[in-house]
Amino acid sequence: MSQSGQPRPVFLIARNPQPDTKLPYLLKLPLEGGLVLKARDTWPRVSRIYCHRFEEDWPTQPEILERVPVISCRRRGAAIDLVLDRPHLARSQFVFTEVRGRPAIFWQTQKTARSRPSERRLRQATTRSGPNRARCCSSWST
Repeated sequence: MSQSGQPRPVFLIARNPQPDTKLPYLLKLPLEGGLVLKARDTWPRVSRIYCHRFEEDWPTQPEILERVPVISCRRRGAAIDLVLDRPHLARSQFVFTEVRGRPAIFWQTQKTARSRPSERRLRQATTRSGPNRARCCSSWST
């Protein structure tokens, strides 16, 4: 229960009941009457996760994998900021964009948003060249 006595909204992760899908998880955000997305993983730990809207209603008997109380879930422009009530893996963002003219949704954390592929390649190249070599600079540096 929240301080106002209302039940707290929850973020749900369930198994996608659709057979042979590349997006095996369902995410239910407590926004817009329950926004349901399909996702490739249960949390963006290493990289951004591609998501897609679930075309059907939330399953009547879902296999719930995680149920987490939500502190905040707000739409901010082309993004939804999600803050969960748990000590780790608590803050994330869903970014609504277009890729090659088609709608796309990416789920990311602050850490995964900072880690761009070009930065990873640059870091790998500079560490392979050894500690005494000159280091290159990236315009993406944080």
